[in-house]
Amino acid sequence: MESKIERLIKDFHQAIVKVENSAQLDEVRITYLGKNAELNQVVKEMRNLDENQKRTIGQLVNETRSLMTEKINELATKFNQEKLNAQLAQEKLNVTLPGKNHPFGSWHPLNLVINEIATIFEGLGFQMVNGSEVDTDLFNFQKLNLPEGHPAREMQDTFYLDEQTVLRTHSTNMTAHLLTRLSEQGGDYLAAISYGNVYRRDDDDATHSHQFMQIDGFVVGKDISFANLKWILTYLCQRLFNVDVKVRFRPSYFPFTQPSVEADIACFKCHGQGCELCKQSGWIEVLGAGLIHDEVFQANGLDPQGLSGLAFGIGVERIAMLKFGITNIRDFYENNLQFLNQFKFYGN
Repeated sequence: MESKIERLIKDFHQAIVKVENSAQLDEVRITYLGKNAELNQVVKEMRNLDENQKRTIGQLVNETRSLMTEKINELATKFNQEKLNAQLAQEKLNVTLPGKNHPFGSWHPLNLVINEIATIFEGLGFQMVNGSEVDTDLFNFQKLNLPEGHPAREMQDTFYLDEQTVLRTHSTNMTAHLLTRLSEQGGDYLAAISYGNVYRRDDDDATHSHQFMQIDGFVVGKDISFANLKWILTYLCQRLFNVDVKVRFRPSYFPFTQPSVEADIACFKCHGQGCELCKQSGWIEVLGAGLIHDEVFQANGLDPQGLSGLAFGIGVERIAMLKFGITNIRDFYENNLQFLNQFKFYGN
């Protein structure tokens, strides 16, 4: 049996020196260390030996198996390293090539304006809410003192989805929702800003679009006066444009406020002298506002005798056009990278 093991070792050495690749090495491993290898047959034949012979042959078998395993592992390591070296050589990185350019992203100019206005009003204690762009006629019109047949509805050419469902024509619809909720909760104070897309069939020129963005705000409480409204809007214009900007208020009409005003700022291009930007008037219209109409309080379940409030609406595109000198409202929605890249470092 010892001579048989010596022959196996000799045959193994002759076979291993001829191995040139991993496939041939696997064949040698199966032949000499596999399930049907001769060395395993030797182990099976050891049952017929006495204890001393078993000990001697057993030790010889273990040494032979260790020898074969060591030689096979050495070659396996060698072949794996050669494979890795070949792969590294093939996939070698050319460090002289220019690196990949990762351009800076940028906020959209409308988001810049929304973020700026949100920051201003959050500092004043307002909560910021977003609302549904699809709403009922009840909240979009009726609860805002625009009942069916009201002539002011003609000012807002509306997209109807069915007889009672519309694409909201103003973000003031959220004012109705929040006032109704305030009534249901029995509250007596709320200050909130709502924002988002609104829709009207109005795209006659470069300054109008069938879709645009609004920010509406209101304060409801006890003893809210027009003086509060003037302070808030003056503060807003000073933060948005210039601390020294002049603000004026002109009488106007909105069905959900009474009295109603338009807020203008002195033209920052001509400083009130008159130019093409302000249409020679020296003033630029910025937003509409007023004190919340008693009918709006009643329609939303609140008592106009115990509460008062102020409200205002801001066109986001209009503010952005004024702040950034943009002349065509459609620029905001065309995804032109050359246009958007202008705002890369604004507000960062």
